[in-house]
Amino acid sequence: MTDIPIELPARSPRQAEILAVARRRVETEGWDALSMRTLAAELGIRAPSLYKHLPSKDAVRTQLLIDAFAQMGQACWHAIETEASVPALLRAYRATAAESPELYRLATSGPLDRGALPEGLEEWSGQPFFTVVGNPVIAQALWAAAHGLTILELDGRLPPGSDVEAAWGELAEAFD
Repeated sequence: MTDIPIELPARSPRQAEILAVARRRVETEGWDALSMRTLAAELGIRAPSLYKHLPSKDAVRTQLLIDAFAQMGQACWHAIETEASVPALLRAYRATAAESPELYRLATSGPLDRGALPEGLEEWSGQPFFTVVGNPVIAQALWAAAHGLTILELDGRLPPGSDVEAAWGELAEAFD
């Protein structure tokens, strides 16, 4: 199931280039620092030229959200295809968030315009949680706990000296 069973929007080579630069800038500076003007400058074009490919910053955000859900879904599905367990799922979830922390934050905090996403993408990316626990309410609780620990770890908000590995182990054991 690591292949995405949802049709994602086609991208032109120029759109892909713009989004690669946007993603890199978001990862280094955060979403709020991204502007169409700085994006255009890095690409060596004028800002109005960007609007021919992506009509707004919101359109860039939507495309990055699609990438984030696809990336997380693929990682989680791959993990549970190899080992269908809560620990395997959590390892993949944690690693994917650590690999692209700002993209993770973009996809998991703030309002989400679900209508702008390809139908079924969000559900598909979260389905591995249900697959390993078999209950939708427990799956949501597991995701919420994983998200909370992920954000605390990414933001360095756990108390000094915390055993983060042990915390992840306890989380996995609590739901396994």
